[in-house]
Amino acid sequence: MQPPRPSPSAARPLPAGRFVTGSTLRHVLVMASTGAVGLVAVFAVDLLALFYISRLGERPVAAAVGFAGAVGFFQIGVGIGLSIGLGAVVSRAIGAGEREEARRVAASGLALMVGVMVLIGLATVAAVNPLLDWLGATGETHRLAARYLVLTAPTVPLLAAGMGLSALLRSVGDARRAMNVTLFAAVTTAALDPVLIFALDLGLDGAAVGVLASRLVLVGLAWHSAARRHALVGRLRVASLASDARRVMAVAAPAVLTNLATPVASAWVTQAIATFGPAAIAGQATIERLSPVAFGIVYALSGAVGPIMAQNLGAGRPDRVRAVLRDSMLVVLAAVLAAWAVLWACQDLVVAAFSATGETAALIRLFCNLLAGGFLFTGALFVANAAFNNLGHPLLSTLFNWGRATLGTIPFVALGVGYGPGGVLVAQVAASALFGTAAALVAFRVVGRLGRDGDAEEAGLEVAPASSGAPAVAALAARARSGAGPAG
Repeated sequence: MQPPRPSPSAARPLPAGRFVTGSTLRHVLVMASTGAVGLVAVFAVDLLALFYISRLGERPVAAAVGFAGAVGFFQIGVGIGLSIGLGAVVSRAIGAGEREEARRVAASGLALMVGVMVLIGLATVAAVNPLLDWLGATGETHRLAARYLVLTAPTVPLLAAGMGLSALLRSVGDARRAMNVTLFAAVTTAALDPVLIFALDLGLDGAAVGVLASRLVLVGLAWHSAARRHALVGRLRVASLASDARRVMAVAAPAVLTNLATPVASAWVTQAIATFGPAAIAGQATIERLSPVAFGIVYALSGAVGPIMAQNLGAGRPDRVRAVLRDSMLVVLAAVLAAWAVLWACQDLVVAAFSATGETAALIRLFCNLLAGGFLFTGALFVANAAFNNLGHPLLSTLFNWGRATLGTIPFVALGVGYGPGGVLVAQVAASALFGTAAALVAFRVVGRLGRDGDAEEAGLEVAPASSGAPAVAALAARARSGAGPAG
């Protein structure tokens, strides 16, 4: 008689935190580069779909993609914020060696994410027309954007589940599989879009069907990697669901607010550019889809840096947390300068590829020549937000992002709109420069204070005796794991 088969959690115990040893720069580069491959694949397919649609030669369809993207940005912002909370709490538990706690929180956090995003999807369908009216969509463009959003809204919970599972893979340091799940989902869309849009003549509806297929693949592969291969997801326990959800939301709620600031600012910019007509909106839509492809590693850093910092926080290594922040900023500098140079050199090819003319082409050239450089400050803000969210100061990321979305957008855009759609986009970059620089300076100050007894006492944390050799950051980690709010 064969012995009983061990459970997945018994067969594959979670490894110790892999980020607490070794080169911090190497960890940042591996996590960011693998994350960038997955992200670039997803956004490249999104850009490819826009390319296909642009070949239809119908300006309202391309403009509809821009308006739908502004609304979809809100959905993604909520999902990213929730995944940040889930990844931060699980990473801290792994860094502290609390394996079963990590599995339990993973199950509760995934249930929370899916439930919240079901409500978001329903709200999108209910409010789609007022939202598009507010953004300035009219006529055929309004009708097409509304139809696309209604078709894709039911897939939002799938996207949330995929985001959460990918965050779990990053929390345990499996950057390769986190990359692969998004990569295969993107390949699915790339293969289906030409068939659905052209061969079956479904147009924008075909693009929506491709989104459904892609998100199904994302969830299936991510579940296999996170739950089956790594046994990262434990059994959902109703008794602990509320307490686990509070711990996740202690980080996720400020992170959601932080991430919603970006689509709010984008919506304000879209509304301003809409006054210049469909050609301007089409140019903005192209830029918004080209940016993540060109600066994928910068976008990936916000998700890549968090687990590295959180594990070292849980392990009581403030020196390594400081090194991660420094290395991340250097990666931002190198990545942006390289991508900016490529965009400047290839701008004629980009304009030709999207059959852009007139105002649309002018905006694309403005991005390649000038606006792309603004990602130096956007990247600094991303890294700073990752530090704030994972080191017990999530409200700081909320403050900086909403400051940029309000004080850094409304007056800036009001000034820029007098110079045309290009002026609006330049004003947006100016706001990013101001708030990105400020956020980076504060992030270095926050990280520099980790492990200092005096600072810990001011924050109301219990300081370990000097003879114990335990730095004050261990108290901060314990506070963070307990679900308490940000220190200070």
